[in-house]
Amino acid sequence: MSTLRELKSRIGSVASTQKTTSAMKMISSAKMRKATYQLQRLSPYRAMVQRVISHLLVTDQEFSSPLIVTRDVHRMALVVFGSDDGLCGAFNINLFKHLLSAINQVREQYGKDLKLTVIPVGKKLTKAALKLAGNDIQVERTSLNTRSTADELNELTGLLRQRFLDGELDRAEVLYMHFISTSRQVFTREQLLPVSYESIAEQMDARAAAEPCLFEPDANTIFNSVLPLHLRAMMQEVYTESAASEQASRVMAMQTASDNAKELLDELNLEYNKLRQQSITTELLDIIGGQVQR
Repeated sequence: MSTLRELKSRIGSVASTQKTTSAMKMISSAKMRKATYQLQRLSPYRAMVQRVISHLLVTDQEFSSPLIVTRDVHRMALVVFGSDDGLCGAFNINLFKHLLSAINQVREQYGKDLKLTVIPVGKKLTKAALKLAGNDIQVERTSLNTRSTADELNELTGLLRQRFLDGELDRAEVLYMHFISTSRQVFTREQLLPVSYESIAEQMDARAAAEPCLFEPDANTIFNSVLPLHLRAMMQEVYTESAASEQASRVMAMQTASDNAKELLDELNLEYNKLRQQSITTELLDIIGGQVQR
């Protein structure tokens, strides 16, 4: 049976843990709000790029660009966004499971001879992904992390684009957690390269048809200039979505830990009070028994 001193020590430890998890939840909530605010700030830029593309598409002209050329896939890259830090629940575990599933799917689709490059972002996911190296899977480390700047992200985007143009990659996809709300994040897999002409056509702004435009020097030149901006905007949005999802997962994990600590604290306090009451009763009985003997 636990003594009063042991119980009091455990109560203090659990209470301290509850305060820590509550504080971490508040910090993660602030970081999540910052990430969602950045998503809102990105929306006008992404909308502007999409609007320019929409103006181009309504002209019904034929567009050509090396970034939209589809070819047989022999070399492919999967860029997966995880976290640098832990204490975010099953965030990285779920991403790794989805990565394994994606690897199996692309091998079934493009054949077992496919040369696959996995580019993990985040220390936790990088550590797990390194175990996949071998068997025609190359895991490529990158300096990009969850605290990187926009310039560092654009550097990775430019590197992938150049590899595609040089023929070193035939296809590139991004894997990440799409942020919906604090309690809901959905795994998403999107094609980055080649740029899907059908995908950008589906996102065409209908209002663009009602706004006649004059293109100089010509529509196809502008189309080739806008596509790299489209890739940069897409990667920036994916990166920020992942950051928001990570913090949302951490908020929920800290909330669960705090609730569990509170439940355990209530149980320990109840046990402590019972043991204390029992100790007082025993002392009273000893005192009364001593008085009777006299």
